[in-house]
Amino acid sequence: MIGFQPYETFELLIETGGIDRANTLLVAACDAYSRRPKPLPTERMQFEALAQRLFPTASDSARAVAASKLARSDFLSPILEKLVVENIGDELASFLENNEAVSEELLLGIIEGGDVSKIALVAKRKNLTKKLVGKIFPVNSRKVYRSLSQNRSIHFSGPYLRAISKAAAMDQVVAHSLASREDFDKAYLLPAFFDLKEEDRLEVLKAFQGRKIPRTKMHRTYEHISVATAEFTQAMMKLLSKNRRPEVTRLLTQITGLDEVRCGEIAHDASGAALFVVLRAFGCNEYDGLKVLIHATAHDRNSSSALAQYTRLFKMIEPDAMVFAMSVWRGDAEISALAREASSAPISHEPVAPYSRRTPNLDKAADSATDAVERAMQAVQKLRNNRAS
Repeated sequence: MIGFQPYETFELLIETGGIDRANTLLVAACDAYSRRPKPLPTERMQFEALAQRLFPTASDSARAVAASKLARSDFLSPILEKLVVENIGDELASFLENNEAVSEELLLGIIEGGDVSKIALVAKRKNLTKKLVGKIFPVNSRKVYRSLSQNRSIHFSGPYLRAISKAAAMDQVVAHSLASREDFDKAYLLPAFFDLKEEDRLEVLKAFQGRKIPRTKMHRTYEHISVATAEFTQAMMKLLSKNRRPEVTRLLTQITGLDEVRCGEIAHDASGAALFVVLRAFGCNEYDGLKVLIHATAHDRNSSSALAQYTRLFKMIEPDAMVFAMSVWRGDAEISALAREASSAPISHEPVAPYSRRTPNLDKAADSATDAVERAMQAVQKLRNNRAS
């Protein structure tokens, strides 16, 4: 240190001067250490001993000021880093985010300490090591996942992608942060679809273009009921042209197998993005689909531009992809199945097994799927009867 006195001199001043002198000595010593060039090992050890003696004896305000000054040093040892973190107070966020020289040992110690506010600050740091990222992700905290979603130096894949997509489904802040990132696979925001802005919903839909889609229970259902696409679109047009949204909700509940709350969100979605999913799942082309969307949407501005986007989406996205989307909304499939499907071999489908007393659970599952098809077909038949009458 510049003008650094022997440790014994400082020790004598501490013992005879009381807390006021300890405050002054601590701030002066930390300020001097932060200004000097790289210290010799003996000087660093001498200052560590002094700082460990002074910090506990000083007042809270003096410790915060001293830690703030010490944080400016480029030559902090693990001992000094720990003193800074423990005493810097409100400036901890700035220290952890902006100080690139903070050791991994200190950051691991903060994570293991379990303070989610401090862990959230660590999660915002650029260029986190794989070890640190692996320690942060198991921390079950909204604060932490919000920081992770905003950290553009982290590229999500594998289990981290699944974890952050689940967090997005439960927290709008995480969903909006991920939606604003160009490097994030927007398809994984499907569970948070109804929390997104209209332009972000369209990006989610575009992410399904040309994708390998896993088969779900609902695919079999829609293979049966898609024969009534014309009746379905006619009924939707009639109801939406008269703004009979509650009846649209009931119709969607009967046919899609989604719960009434979700169908209500679809029926009242003025953007048309959610309704597009249903229409395309039914196999509607751009001609029939747009006739329904024109009545359903409320585009006060740039209506032609918005409808043009949906025209492209009808051509770009296969019905199977939207059936999968509805399966995720219904809870029959996980969005992570996309990753498994992308890396899997082609699926060979086994024939439906006959009834067996030895496998009653499998038969119950088959009966449940059959019931879903039958309910949907009954709703479709009602549409046909209404159209004929």
